[in-house]
Amino acid sequence: MKNRRVSKFTRRSVISSSAAAAIGAIIPNLWMPNANASSDMEVTLHAAPGQSKFNFDSAEPTTFWRFNGSVPGPEIRVRQGTRLRIIVENGLAEETTVHWHGVRTPNAMDGVPHLTQKPISPDSQFVYDFRAIDAGTYWYHPHQRSFEQVGRGLYGPLIIEEANPIRVDRDVTWMLDDWRLNQSGGIEEDFGNSHDMSHSGRIGNFVTLNGKKPDAFSVRKGERIRLRLINAANARIFGLDFQGHDPLIIALDGQPVTPHSPENNLVVLGPAMRIDLILDMSGNVGDDNGVIDRFYDGLTYQLTNIKYSDVIVRNDRPNWPVQLPDNPLKEPDLKTAKRHEVIFSGGMMGNMVARDMGINVTSPRSMMGMMHSKKIWFINGVAAEGHIMDPMLNLDLNRSHVIAMTNASAWYHPIHLHGHSFRVISRNGEKTKHQEWQDTVLMAPRETVEIAFVADNPGDWMFHCHILEHQASGMMGVIRVA
Repeated sequence: MKNRRVSKFTRRSVISSSAAAAIGAIIPNLWMPNANASSDMEVTLHAAPGQSKFNFDSAEPTTFWRFNGSVPGPEIRVRQGTRLRIIVENGLAEETTVHWHGVRTPNAMDGVPHLTQKPISPDSQFVYDFRAIDAGTYWYHPHQRSFEQVGRGLYGPLIIEEANPIRVDRDVTWMLDDWRLNQSGGIEEDFGNSHDMSHSGRIGNFVTLNGKKPDAFSVRKGERIRLRLINAANARIFGLDFQGHDPLIIALDGQPVTPHSPENNLVVLGPAMRIDLILDMSGNVGDDNGVIDRFYDGLTYQLTNIKYSDVIVRNDRPNWPVQLPDNPLKEPDLKTAKRHEVIFSGGMMGNMVARDMGINVTSPRSMMGMMHSKKIWFINGVAAEGHIMDPMLNLDLNRSHVIAMTNASAWYHPIHLHGHSFRVISRNGEKTKHQEWQDTVLMAPRETVEIAFVADNPGDWMFHCHILEHQASGMMGVIRVA
């Protein structure tokens, strides 16, 4: 569905973000990429409430939940092969955890409360210890009441650089998010309401880039930029049109892909997804081009603008390789793979869509009863309660598996598997062009998607929709690899 409820407050605020001179929303770094790949690094992340400003002209500070006093939290940037020891201190008044989204950690380091660890109590800490085996763009966020903790600002980027990175002039991270604000600029307190859970999730009315209202992105003619996009929003899907430029996709969810132009020149990121782009600044001194979000019909707005300074780096595009080296992922054998069927259903208008598709997923209670119980979404007819549940699938360790997924609902779902990356091998019965590796795949309403992977990471792993309100109201299960 492409119809969203967006207040006038947002549309004014977002559209006005196109002004400005130079982008000031820079994420603080904890570590710079000058470490030897065999080194160990220790990082401390402190989660606590605090106040920041979105940089409106006259707004009062907004109370966020933050890591190390900033939104986003600090960018952790290391080289591939580094062993990370991350001490998470909980300064909140409630339990929390940290999940390392897309990173193939050992199961005990995955950060899922009650499934892989005990939640971190207030005024306590937990040490996450894992090796950064895959290069790529990742991020970290809580898995405890994530629909509120992420929605209040607890997240940050994790960048794992290749041992020999491709050559670019600049390596830039854009962390995208939206916020539901009231007229005074404070965060609306309606987290987890039944409407959000049964429809599209918590769509905000104010969009930020690296935690701030976006200023212009200042560039120089001829420079090449590696732009790492991360969607940290609870539910918003972004579809970015880089006007006047030809972005080249080189990685999806941290994993290299055959460099290619985005379909319809629109870079689409569902919640939790990441895309690495090559952007060659082929314009001229003084040019000013918009970056337009066109995903939702009738709700187009300008995220930011690319503004050329008077500096010229070069007059022609550099002839530098853009193909990234592969990560150490095992290739699934489709001929011997074991096949599994998964159906996602529920939500508003869910029964109608399922009937139209000829799928029998009759809900066990009325929609009003489902909304009252917060069991609104289902995987194979089961709505999750908390993070402890019997496995929905049991996968043989070190065997290839295909999961055929059907979205029998009226809403988009970005489906995320913990502990593994998978190849997206088909959509609606058609083989995908790039056979891309991902860990979060965006499924449109009524769409079928097949994914394939080798289940080589033992443990109980979460499998869920990353629209965080959908996850909280049932669309979550456990896949056991043993």
